[in-house]
Amino acid sequence: MALVKSGWLWRQSSILRRWKRNWFVLYLDGSLVYYHDDTQRDMDGRIHVKYSCRDVKTGRECRDVQPPEGKSRDCLLTVVLRDGSKTTLCAESEDDAVAWKMAVLEAKSTPVRLHPPKQGCTCPPPPTPSSPPLFCLAAPGVTHVIVREDPYRVSGDQMALGLLAGAATGAALGSFMWMPCWF
Repeated sequence: MALVKSGWLWRQSSILRRWKRNWFVLYLDGSLVYYHDDTQRDMDGRIHVKYSCRDVKTGRECRDVQPPEGKSRDCLLTVVLRDGSKTTLCAESEDDAVAWKMAVLEAKSTPVRLHPPKQGCTCPPPPTPSSPPLFCLAAPGVTHVIVREDPYRVSGDQMALGLLAGAATGAALGSFMWMPCWF
């Protein structure tokens, strides 16, 4: 799956509220996966942003959280889940926290269209044995460029058809409105 963002974040444990540094990877399909380190071998957990994320808060919005020692409150990032639980993170800087928030919200709202692998395509193995198989976007070693359609973009054909329909409707309504004047 295509990578959206990756980097180090501090994660607060849910029971003892201790801070632990993890390597986070956000994929285009909305999976926010965190690993023990940047080798991405030992997965610590996964959040399905597209399905379970309700909101993302940063900085001063994270009122009841104390940042790790030496970090500012502006670096905090809280992912609020639909079940009411929260995942509290801390970035290296305020800008990085905002960048993570924007990336998570973008991954949450971006529709993903996957195509089954083509014959002869060697797909990478899934991150864990229990994960579903991944789909190939291109051949191995190829740089993936994800182009997202603008949902508000109107093509020329759609615009011309809309103008034609509007003109026909206007002409029809106009003729009905002027009909009493002809008699």
